[in-house]
Amino acid sequence: MKFSLSVAMNPLEQFTELAQTAEECGFASVVLPDSLFYSEKVSADYPYTPDGNRFWDAETPWADPLVAVAAMGAVTSRIRFYTSVLKLGSRNPVLLARQVGSVAAFTGDRFGLGLGVGWSPEEFEWCGAPYANRGKRVDEAIDVLRLILSGGMVEYHGRFFDFDKLQMSPAPSEHVPFYIGGHTEVALRRAARVSDGWSSAMMKLDDLRTTIDRLAALREEYGRADEPFEIQAVCIDRFGLDGYREQAEIGVTDVVTQPWIFDGLSFGDPVGPKKDAIKKFADEIISKF
Repeated sequence: MKFSLSVAMNPLEQFTELAQTAEECGFASVVLPDSLFYSEKVSADYPYTPDGNRFWDAETPWADPLVAVAAMGAVTSRIRFYTSVLKLGSRNPVLLARQVGSVAAFTGDRFGLGLGVGWSPEEFEWCGAPYANRGKRVDEAIDVLRLILSGGMVEYHGRFFDFDKLQMSPAPSEHVPFYIGGHTEVALRRAARVSDGWSSAMMKLDDLRTTIDRLAALREEYGRADEPFEIQAVCIDRFGLDGYREQAEIGVTDVVTQPWIFDGLSFGDPVGPKKDAIKKFADEIISKF
């Protein structure tokens, strides 16, 4: 079992100190969220809350996750980083490949790319990407990213993306793992088919168990049952040593957490008490695994 620190919605000036403390305390990774902008109105429900409403507002701080990784990577040496999850549907994969390759280079290949389709029609349309056929476009975009990041001269001719021979240098010297997010059947199939792991949003343990079992069946269907596969979980009803052991028993490999929540701290609180909470969590939980 690994533990990863989420810095979602915290003040951006705290990111580097939080990453350094997480590294010192034995966390495996720092997890970065993604939101392009806050539109006053949205024409679709947010899929991960019971009422469909967003749980942040227009003033909530968000950084471009790839820029944030570069900043945190510069002040750390061992801890890894991954997005959970970057919205691929509204991005051009050729441009994104350039960014991912750069982040991999500057961090010494300590980066994993968590990917999702995206849920807000406004983020697609206002960034110049159609909302229609978004799933199929994302499937092609994943192919494009894999191809370019593998290095060498490559070309691609698909339905949505088309380019002749090109090369981006330097290519990552190690495989950049892709983690797929999403709870729908099509998202789970995408994760089982093409990814190195799956990232959950907020879920209860029983729902996580059902989803992990489904992923195992799908990986068997795609002939990938024996390949390494990460299960990155945000479980909302099992905590403490016993809770994390329950998560491990159902197949979770990476617990995503914000330890200061357990001490009653909020996103906007000072960084000092958050660092103390990280150290306490490491002593009480991480050291036992």
